[in-house]
Amino acid sequence: MAIRAVIFDYGMVLSTAQEPAAHSNLLAITGLEHAAFEQHYWRHRHEYDLGVLNGNSYWETFSREAELEFTPAQIERLIENDVLMWSTLNEGMLAWVEAVRESGMKTGILSNMGEELLRYMRQEFGWLREFDHHTWSCELGIAKPDPAIYTHTCEKLEVAPQEAVFLDDKPENIAAANSVGIHAILFTNIEQLQKDLKARGLIGELPDPLHPAKAARA
Repeated sequence: MAIRAVIFDYGMVLSTAQEPAAHSNLLAITGLEHAAFEQHYWRHRHEYDLGVLNGNSYWETFSREAELEFTPAQIERLIENDVLMWSTLNEGMLAWVEAVRESGMKTGILSNMGEELLRYMRQEFGWLREFDHHTWSCELGIAKPDPAIYTHTCEKLEVAPQEAVFLDDKPENIAAANSVGIHAILFTNIEQLQKDLKARGLIGELPDPLHPAKAARA
């Protein structure tokens, strides 16, 4: 079955690794060492992504479990730096997205996302409007790796799972996508993406990630 759509995770695929200055600011505000911060940061992230928590309640939960006290001003700064930490874009991947779109493929984003980062992205990233569909976990109330979020995205793009390629940086999300029939590829960098697409015989059907401008002109 021919590929008709490519679905992208946002974090660590369309964006780069955590922005170091913003991460340092979070450590400074909380006063925690790196390991302790990471433990508390990720403990309730899934509830944040589901929309069960928002920015304020997420950081209030963080402070309570870390036995800290944050002022309203500190929580505002924590939210701001948390957003900025995930806002540096992977320009090479955005160029490939454009080439994929120009090749005639549908494009979608499927991302676990808290509402504050999503609000910022909608304000600052005009390129989001060029995708055929967005699935944001905080709005749907379902998050990866729940298989339902993958089938939902395919239905909205009007493609069968077997007609979609999905890119994500987390193995558990790749496994879940594969389980519903999507061609899921673990993303680490553009060079590895090219190798994986070649191994699956998809270069040609999809543009070469290392040469997106050439593909767009073809």
